[in-house]
Amino acid sequence: MTPRTLGTCYYPEHWPEAIWAEDARRMARTGLTWVRIGEFAWTRIEPAPGELHWDWLDRAIGVLADAGLKVILGTPTATPPRWMLDRHPDMLAVDAEGRTRGFGSRRHYCFSHDGYLDECRRIVTLLGDRYGRDARIAAWQTDNEYGCHDTVISYSDAARNGFRRWCADRYGSVAALNRAWGNVFWSMDYGSFDQIGLPHLTVTEPNPAHAMAFRRYSSDMVVRFNRAQTEILRAATDAPLLHNYMGRELAFDHFAVGRDLDIASWDSYPIGFLSDRTPASAARKARFLRQGDPDMQAFHHDLYRGVGRGRMWVMEQQPGPVNWAPHNPAPLPGMARLWAWEAFAHGAEVVAYFRWRQAPFGQEQHHAGLLRPDSAPAPALTEAAQVASELTELPTAGCARGDVALIVDYASAWAWETQPQGRDFDYFELAFEMYRGLRALGLNIDILPPDGDASGYGLVVAPGIATLPDGFAARLDGLALLGPRTNARDTEMATPVPLPPALAGLDARVTMVESLPPGADRPLAPGGNFTRWVEDLEGDADTVERRSDGAAAILRAGRVLYMGGWPDETARDRILGGLCREAGIGTRRLPDGLRLRDTETHRFWFNYAPEPVTVDGATIPAAGVLWVPH
Repeated sequence: MTPRTLGTCYYPEHWPEAIWAEDARRMARTGLTWVRIGEFAWTRIEPAPGELHWDWLDRAIGVLADAGLKVILGTPTATPPRWMLDRHPDMLAVDAEGRTRGFGSRRHYCFSHDGYLDECRRIVTLLGDRYGRDARIAAWQTDNEYGCHDTVISYSDAARNGFRRWCADRYGSVAALNRAWGNVFWSMDYGSFDQIGLPHLTVTEPNPAHAMAFRRYSSDMVVRFNRAQTEILRAATDAPLLHNYMGRELAFDHFAVGRDLDIASWDSYPIGFLSDRTPASAARKARFLRQGDPDMQAFHHDLYRGVGRGRMWVMEQQPGPVNWAPHNPAPLPGMARLWAWEAFAHGAEVVAYFRWRQAPFGQEQHHAGLLRPDSAPAPALTEAAQVASELTELPTAGCARGDVALIVDYASAWAWETQPQGRDFDYFELAFEMYRGLRALGLNIDILPPDGDASGYGLVVAPGIATLPDGFAARLDGLALLGPRTNARDTEMATPVPLPPALAGLDARVTMVESLPPGADRPLAPGGNFTRWVEDLEGDADTVERRSDGAAAILRAGRVLYMGGWPDETARDRILGGLCREAGIGTRRLPDGLRLRDTETHRFWFNYAPEPVTVDGATIPAAGVLWVPH
């Protein structure tokens, strides 16, 4: 069994070498096992082209390892040095308004730039040659937070030229591209691939097929960039390879990137996410101001466990206030412990706090660490030590198979951003709200891609999947709830005929769609409403639920149900609860803020509420964790 362990993120280049050894000893005394270094250190490794300074990094690795710590070495490609721009002045990304994004922070590169990619291959090769067989390097991280600061999509010359080559490879001929994109509309036909530009700065919205193709291309460039590093590291090391993904980052296909890695890790900032990335009312955000949304972290744990094919780490765990959200309150006492245990219950092997010591300079001075800038303990240090002590009771990682599978698809997020047909239609929110409903019923959820193995699940929920893979329904063993907008576009963003959802065995057609403004909900006869989005359905499939106006709301054939609208909380909970009962999946309505996750041996309870909650005869304090054996 894989052990559960703690770690931290450390930047020896930020601190006098005289304190490295004491830092390492304090990490070990706290109970930390792992330390990540190096992911922003390119200028210290190579201050000028070809001038390599390994001595300091050799000593840092030695100091950390001598204290018993395992090192995760990051490739430094997220922060190319200033001299890199002198060698490749056109390597910078360009935003949708045509403005070049400049040097002076991080992630200042365009994924499409071949010259910079070659530089990355060079530095990764040098790192691999020097440290690949070093037993002190127990894992490798590629780059840092792909997509952070909206850096996947670039409208540079490199992206334009790369996109033209990609289109030529995908379509074969410009005539085939014109047909696929429907360029006869508005006389948009091209005479050659060299005429194709990027889908921005058009008079009105660009052709959705063009925009969607560019989204696919841009995601492929992230996959290419990551693969260039993993191919080098595979030949240099046997240590596991991973990348630290982000929360609510949908601009590239994480499942595709993950296929070249051993482990999916992610960076968990619950309070920051509540402030600017979580769909919730002002009242709900106020209630969970110092805890984070009760479902946001769990959603990403389950998502990245799926991306990692069962292996998931948290590479950066929030320990205190952050610096980047609109507002940055401190965690409620106990939350740094709760967040770690929640990650472990969802299958995390490692939880690493960001960062060891708060920086007294640079852009992240207000981002808390386990230590203050003066090296005194910050509040989370005690909680991290408590978790480390508790891990002796539950040392091995793993979680139980989910009761329900939720299908999540990055291409669907791109499709509905390209053509939302309503300001409020947000794919992430739709998927997340269904996840929230399942969690509130006390269920364990596995998140799968559309082509994942959904066999063996009593219920599969797949909302808003723009294009289902062929044979999806035939691979299901249990009930499946699809819709709204499922199979509503083909891969080129055209409306398919026969009309959606076009599922074998389900005689159902979406004949009209409406996006609804706030306050214009459509009531459902059994209770609740469709909100934001509603579809008119026809066909000979069984009508299992109607709107109050008599129109079909949910159609069914055998195990497959199609829902023609976005349900509000009342309708969602009723529909999901009924399907679970039919599937024989036990549920229990949980108090607001209380959540559970089952491992193979224990049931974990997490109280996100700001007040104590009693469950099964036990009282769990605010920010409290309880585990009981099965």
